[in-house]
Amino acid sequence: MRTTTATKPTLWHITVSHYSEKVRWALDYKGVGYEGRTPLPGLHMPLGLWLTRGRHYTLPVLEIDGGRIGDSTAIIAALEELHPQPRLYPGTPELRRRALALEEWFDEEVGPYVRRFVFHALMGDPDCFAEIGAQISPRAFEMMGPGGRRGVQALIVRRYRAHDDAAAEDALAKVLAGFDRLEAELGAGDYLAGDAFSVADLTAAALLYPLVRPPEATLTIARMPEPVERLQAQLRPRHGYRWVEEMFQRHRRPPG
Repeated sequence: MRTTTATKPTLWHITVSHYSEKVRWALDYKGVGYEGRTPLPGLHMPLGLWLTRGRHYTLPVLEIDGGRIGDSTAIIAALEELHPQPRLYPGTPELRRRALALEEWFDEEVGPYVRRFVFHALMGDPDCFAEIGAQISPRAFEMMGPGGRRGVQALIVRRYRAHDDAAAEDALAKVLAGFDRLEAELGAGDYLAGDAFSVADLTAAALLYPLVRPPEATLTIARMPEPVERLQAQLRPRHGYRWVEEMFQRHRRPPG
């Protein structure tokens, strides 16, 4: 695998995060080897602030070429400069503008609401929360003990409004609107910006992966809370759902 520096890039990420999956996919798609590091649950925000000198309080953060980059969109932009092939930005200005606009829309209008809906469901199913936590980071989850796990749950509730039923209903509406927009933009085509895979396709598929759970993703969760499973069954016949599966099958290279 190729890099432009002697030191392999380091990706600070959250295993289950769909924004982290977006960046992992971009790195793997471009064949960039990297070292992945995952913080203890609940410590990612102060870590993000420290890594980026206060610019970002979330992960992923990529250390590459002597710098640290936060925000998945900025990370992919940097990768496109450092490792231009295979490209994720379309070759023509018009298609590139379209791809970047769709990346931003899915980042802002879909990704946060997928997360909120899933976290709201998890807060109502402590057993499933414990199962997923043990799958993501078994040693850390065991070390935290019941008190630490309750602390992580409290952080999720505060950070993502995961206790708010009305917010969860709004999140569900946003997710369904995301599938509507995806299908409308695709039309009869295979890709969102031209006739080749781009950052628009990668972003949409990665941010929807928790609701599809394709086996090619870095993490495949065996069981989700009942509201998520019910939504998945509702979405499964849709073109957008099958398209997410196809994008992972066609373009999700093995993790680096």
